[in-house]
Amino acid sequence: MSRLAQIATSVVLASLVPWASGVAETPRRLRTQTRPQTPTSAQNPAQSQAPTPTQAPGPAPIRAQIPTSGGTQQPDTVPTSELKSAPPTPIAEKKAELGDDHTWNPEWDKIIEEGLPPNLLSPKVAKAVRQFCPRFNRMGEPDKRAYWAYFFQALAGAETGLVSSTNVRHDDSEEAAVDDVTHHKVRQQGLLQLTYMDQERYGCDFDWEKDKKLEEHDPAKTILQPRNNLLCGIAIIKNQLIDQHKPLLSRTSYWSTLQPGSAGVNVFLKQMANVPVACGRRPGRGQQQQMGPVREKAAAAPAMPSPPSSNSTD
Repeated sequence: MSRLAQIATSVVLASLVPWASGVAETPRRLRTQTRPQTPTSAQNPAQSQAPTPTQAPGPAPIRAQIPTSGGTQQPDTVPTSELKSAPPTPIAEKKAELGDDHTWNPEWDKIIEEGLPPNLLSPKVAKAVRQFCPRFNRMGEPDKRAYWAYFFQALAGAETGLVSSTNVRHDDSEEAAVDDVTHHKVRQQGLLQLTYMDQERYGCDFDWEKDKKLEEHDPAKTILQPRNNLLCGIAIIKNQLIDQHKPLLSRTSYWSTLQPGSAGVNVFLKQMANVPVACGRRPGRGQQQQMGPVREKAAAAPAMPSPPSSNSTD
């Protein structure tokens, strides 16, 4: 090759270097631009600080709202790994067989498990729940949360047959109490048969001023919304077990279905037949999936059981 040809070839090769370099760099820049952005605090309130670019983003924790005795709510985080589905209660199983859509929604397990305050997962409640969950103290938090999800499913089964729009008013003279908030005769409403007075007593998220403009069974009513109803139930149980140091079955329980000797307690006990296996409870002989007129028995409960006094005893 002549000297002139060699010089020409060198010039051509030199001109190709910047172009080749640009092609090689393009995919790296594209990867940087299309990398999923780490959620910021505004995008995900459950994280107080976004991970730095050198950190591998993990699954975002779930933000839970925990009712407190004063009615305010404090944020907490529950990792997804801490959530487990609870078994179906006998009434939920029966409804599944019959194709009844008015039954327990698995999403309600999540509402309950996210909304549990730490003291309902602590050794403080082991004695109170021993009858239904003997191994509570030795269980991990996921199993403890699943137990509580099952408990509230059983309670809702005994109270309302798992129908979230249930609305009961008692007109007989002995039970015709007046709701301090609505100034009407007391109505027990929602999955756990609660009242607007519980808004003041337990800090429940009920809004009578909004609800009174809606139809009686409108699912948009704050008191009928499963989330509000179940979180209120958690606050009531926390008051009974932690603040007043009482067991789940107490003569002064808010719900007659948890009061020993009442007609409703037998309905509740039947619904507790399928507690999570981790609880280590052996079902008694003959304890099968017995179904009864759940709604009729629940309707016989007092309209507004007074919240238990801290001085009362079981």
